[in-house]
Amino acid sequence: MTLSFKFGTVGSPTGTPKKPGGSVGAIEFSKSIGLDALELGWVQSVRVGEDTCALIKAQAAEHGVSLSVHAPYYINLNADADEWPKSRKRLMDAAHYGNLAGATDIIFHPGSYFEQPAAEVLKLALPRLQGCVDELKKAGNPVNLRPETMGKSAMLGSFEDTLEMAKAMKQVIPCIDFAHLHARPGDGTMNSLAEWKKILGVYQSALGKDALKHLHIHLSGIEYGPKGEKNHLTLADSDLKLNQLFEALTEFACAGRILCESPIMEEDALKMKKAWMKVSGEK
Repeated sequence: MTLSFKFGTVGSPTGTPKKPGGSVGAIEFSKSIGLDALELGWVQSVRVGEDTCALIKAQAAEHGVSLSVHAPYYINLNADADEWPKSRKRLMDAAHYGNLAGATDIIFHPGSYFEQPAAEVLKLALPRLQGCVDELKKAGNPVNLRPETMGKSAMLGSFEDTLEMAKAMKQVIPCIDFAHLHARPGDGTMNSLAEWKKILGVYQSALGKDALKHLHIHLSGIEYGPKGEKNHLTLADSDLKLNQLFEALTEFACAGRILCESPIMEEDALKMKKAWMKVSGEK
């Protein structure tokens, strides 16, 4: 029986050897330790050529590792008119080269409210994102663009924001960072079986039951204050109730990928995999 979720890391595991190194080495190393997903961390800029992409794609296919891309951090659907073309190019480059590398999903940070109301920001953000999707369709690029749920209340990317984006257009699906959802309110809430079940129920109502079979989840421990996320922590150093989250995911028959962003990435990713098997009863 294969597990409902594939587990991996965001960025190359810390133990990736120097040779062959890079994404190719990260894929091989991930598989060797029992992980079968990898999010390529193109978070500063997209600096790969077509030849490298072909190597990454072949390696992932050979080892049965599912790939996604974390697009550069400097993307903002609410950027001013001068800045937006640069933001857009970063997202489209990640989508173009990600597809060539065999990635199916492109994760990105949606941006900032700049102290404007979410509803106003979405009036600008949604048409901009639609323009990106239209360009992907025209190019025959099937990747999903996944706006990530963000951990600070000042950031565009509440759970509701990402659902609005996904409901408005095809090829856009949320990347749910459950650690960010826990940190965002700043008061320790969103960390119980009942709260996780409520979130999954809303997700199912908005996007359909089938969407729960294709979840893309970021997960780690997290430190937070009144304004939300401060930084990622190891599972052991955090208050995240992992087993309760996994109970909720099991109850809703969820599937997809879980990518770890803890400081001890692969160690905690394997811990998550073990916890999932225990809670779900899958082997």
